Amino acid sequence: MTDVHPEQLLREVAALPALPGVYRYFDAAGVLLYVGKARNLKRRVASYFQKNHGGTRIGHMITKIVRMETTVVRSEAEALLLENNLIKQLGPRYNILFRDDKSYPYLKIAAHEFPRVAYYRGSVEKKHQYFGPFPSAWAVKESIQLLQKAFRLRTCEDTVFSNRTRPCLLYQIKRCSAPCVGLISPEAYGLDVRNAGRFLRGETREVIDALQAQMMVHAEKLEFEQAAELRNQVTALSRVLHQQSIETASDKDVDILAVKVQGGRACVNLAMVRGGRHLGDRPYFPVHVEDAAAMLVDEDDLDSPEDPAAQVPASGGGEPDAVVVPDGAPAAPASVRVPVETRVLEAFVAQHYLDIPVPPALITSAPVSRGLLDALALQSGTRVTAVHNPREQRRIWLEMAQKNAELQLARLLAEEGSQQARTRALAEALDLPMDVLDELRIECFDISHTAGESTQASCVVFQHHKMQNGEYRRYNIEGITPGDDYAAMRQVLTRRYSKVAEAARAAAEAGDGDGAVPPGDKPRMPDLVLVDGGKGQVSMARGVFAELGLHLSLIVGVEKGEGRKVGLEELVFADGREKVYLGRDSAALMLVAQIRDEAHRFAITGMRAQRAKVRVGGSKLEDIPGIGPKRRARLLQRFGGVRGVAAASAEDIAQVEGISADLAGEIYRALH
Repeated sequence: MTDVHPEQLLREVAALPALPGVYRYFDAAGVLLYVGKARNLKRRVASYFQKNHGGTRIGHMITKIVRMETTVVRSEAEALLLENNLIKQLGPRYNILFRDDKSYPYLKIAAHEFPRVAYYRGSVEKKHQYFGPFPSAWAVKESIQLLQKAFRLRTCEDTVFSNRTRPCLLYQIKRCSAPCVGLISPEAYGLDVRNAGRFLRGETREVIDALQAQMMVHAEKLEFEQAAELRNQVTALSRVLHQQSIETASDKDVDILAVKVQGGRACVNLAMVRGGRHLGDRPYFPVHVEDAAAMLVDEDDLDSPEDPAAQVPASGGGEPDAVVVPDGAPAAPASVRVPVETRVLEAFVAQHYLDIPVPPALITSAPVSRGLLDALALQSGTRVTAVHNPREQRRIWLEMAQKNAELQLARLLAEEGSQQARTRALAEALDLPMDVLDELRIECFDISHTAGESTQASCVVFQHHKMQNGEYRRYNIEGITPGDDYAAMRQVLTRRYSKVAEAARAAAEAGDGDGAVPPGDKPRMPDLVLVDGGKGQVSMARGVFAELGLHLSLIVGVEKGEGRKVGLEELVFADGREKVYLGRDSAALMLVAQIRDEAHRFAITGMRAQRAKVRVGGSKLEDIPGIGPKRRARLLQRFGGVRGVAAASAEDIAQVEGISADLAGEIYRALH
């Protein structure tokens, strides 16, 4: 295989040190192909280029390699952490990759004389208490409700709290002790806060025992009202224990991880136990599973069976280690071949806990390597154990997670199958090529405005059987008669496709075929252009395409049916074909409606944001340099809102604390 690689690359491979590190392979276009780790860079990387891998996926990848980068580290654990940091950041084609959908929420108890309990998402501050992370917003809000019922902690904002003159409704329904009007002392409220924290940390039984002891003290003193309040707290907490089956033994913070692989897709279901409470779960669906898993099976051949270091790999792209068995002790060296489920699970663990605090115990549906656990311990500073064949309560938790992983993966496969069926149905209805359905690209346009104000056009993209949110675009429409949707459509289509037309003409002049832009080049023409409108909008689009020299057969208008009822839409064509009615229950119409509705939604949200900006003078306060949260709050408090600030003079604005005369002038100019 060496004859297909640059001499410079082969010299670099030969010069590698026999040290732990991370390697990265790039193709001729500079695209990152693969990231891997090795305890011995020289031996591992050289094995890629010394063996004949034939027509396997790893062989296909190796033929593309023209450049390599390596980083030497001090230990294999450091290599594993760096490897997965790079995988997560760069998303190479041949690695299993888990994408973050969003950050995890926390429950926050804010620092205050009367601390507030609140839902929180973002960076943490040491002065506050944070509990979590929680798998969903629902789990946080449910926990807040429990704290309100059992400990009657306040949830109102500080601005509301400081301006109350009488108790709110939450006090009336016994969900708050009304510290805002002094109906509870700071000492008593502080005790409730401490008990709430102990409850969230899993010390529920201790909290109940302490409350019962206090209740008896009040009863002996004939303080029956105070005793009744404590009795109600104990009752509420006991009900929580019963309803949520809280485990009060050794497991306080545990993550349960179950993996299911089927049909070229995978699901890792993460269930969280915090403070002994099962908080729910969240599914994760990695990408590149089929390519990465197939390549990794081939890559196992790189590890010689007689090599004492060749045991079970620690992650989706590196060297192998010993597994962890049920009681946590290292097992004997396993076979070189590693199940795909283990690959996927270890990739998830390595990437997920780069940003999320790892609990002291993991319960997994497949074994994970000792090297991976050592790396997690190195990063977190605490010992991490893993069990993949648990007993008793842990087994119940794992079975629940496994069932959820199966259900979530089945749902994903069903949705993808349904979406593919819709794509096929539309291609059949419009006589589109059937051999490249996975690459079928549809762009849809819509116009939105309010009585001609803040006109915006949206362009949404459908490809690979799903909406491609990252390719959506908005266009501010200017220089037209307000409310002229035809002129707006003409402008957006011209702006969108003029560069494509120029590229096609350049290709034709260069003698490259018929002037069509190759599919892999940028910019490219979609296979279908949908416009939300009937004959008028299609006629306008036809004129634009004729001027640009583009094929008219690409244009399809979505015309409202009789009475503008949903399901009665008809498709109008720019090339003279007869209208097509797909039928109310047509899968093709469902796809057209999905794309059209998404274009409409995207246009409306953009128009509303633009309109709101225009109506306060073309700018928001937070967009003005020098205006941070504190100055913004002072301005809004002084003038009653953004409109009030816009109506004020520069001299009036300068009277606000922290606003200089120069800054006041900047604010005035920005809002006028």
